[in-house]
Amino acid sequence: MPNVKYVVYCLAVDILLRLFLFSIYAVFQAVPPFKRVIHPEEVWLYKNPRANNYCPMKVLWEIVLITPSAAIFANYFAHKNRTDVIQAFLTLTLSIGLNGAITNVVKVIVGRPRPDFYYRCFPTGDGNPYLQDCTGNLTEINEGLKSFPSGHSSIAFASLGFLSLYIAGKLHLFSSKDVLCGSILGFCVSWLCYHNYYPPLSTEKCHMPWVQLNEKRSVDSIAVKEI
Repeated sequence: MPNVKYVVYCLAVDILLRLFLFSIYAVFQAVPPFKRVIHPEEVWLYKNPRANNYCPMKVLWEIVLITPSAAIFANYFAHKNRTDVIQAFLTLTLSIGLNGAITNVVKVIVGRPRPDFYYRCFPTGDGNPYLQDCTGNLTEINEGLKSFPSGHSSIAFASLGFLSLYIAGKLHLFSSKDVLCGSILGFCVSWLCYHNYYPPLSTEKCHMPWVQLNEKRSVDSIAVKEI
């Protein structure tokens, strides 16, 4: 039987650690980022129109908190294991807190502009080629310099990555041999097959299959020759 005082002490330390991590996340959310020098020849990279996020931050937080919590409580109602519930929430909060702190610190240090930074800096579209002396809203300008790494993707993977491991552990989905190797093999095959028909995800036209891209290139080349 573990010492009750020691268990309470360890739990208190765990909670304080998470409060510390979330404090770092909150503080660096408001810290102005590093302002790098932007040369005139690269301004076009940051001159894309303003657009709303596909997934608002509020919705993202609801997903990353509610979805894993639902899985944890579902497992509790099935097995009535209180210790597992506590450990699962400690794991989830540590994953989200540590990831959030690291993400925001790196954002501030790197100061990478977002694709729409020009119009954050100059809402009217009239500005200098060095993106200096911005006339836009200061909060939006600072947020426009926090493109790397992506907060949406890092938070989503920190939470849902934990959820995947948690469910896999409960269902005993992996072993050190057959299942793990089969999963790796299946992913590699799907990756090769996907890129046989679609371009890499890093390309601008990654949503279009190779067939359509090649047809478009053929039409464009014929049009150029006719001109």
